[in-house]
Amino acid sequence: MGAPWNDWYHCNGNTYGTWLPGDPRGWRARHHREHCEGDYKNPPAPGAFDELLAKSSHLMKRDPVRLSLEARRIACSTFAMSLHGRGIDVIAIAIDDHHFHVLARFPDHLPRHWVGLAKAKSARALSDASLVPRGGVWAVRFKISPIKDRAHQVQAAKYIQAHAHRGAAVVTWKELNRV
Repeated sequence: MGAPWNDWYHCNGNTYGTWLPGDPRGWRARHHREHCEGDYKNPPAPGAFDELLAKSSHLMKRDPVRLSLEARRIACSTFAMSLHGRGIDVIAIAIDDHHFHVLARFPDHLPRHWVGLAKAKSARALSDASLVPRGGVWAVRFKISPIKDRAHQVQAAKYIQAHAHRGAAVVTWKELNRV
């Protein structure tokens, strides 16, 4: 992972059980222990990893988590307030039925810590509202991509905000910093 431009990162992750090893959209094993040809843009050959997907599904302890529209709104606002309340500059957050995106500045270079706290707080808010069962909403890990420059930051912000057209709840810098 290269050094981020001005401490900005794009983080994204999934809800529990919605992107498993063997997924037909492609997948990545942690630390690339297993190799999968393809990704979601160029998926592997149909059926290439059916056995692995079946094994991964069998190992799940509960059903995959899909968020309702109300759950997305609560998760997104809780996520945003958790980060913003801890002094993290946030440009955009989007949460749809199965994943999240965050574009934020982490001056201490600890996005995994701060996003982890936001994930925990949003999961608690959702279970307290009886919108999801207790036991966790989010997959354990998530992707962290350092922003390279201003153009990359703008592109990432537009990409995240465009998730609103696909049913995602979105919070932007303007909403968090209303005067």
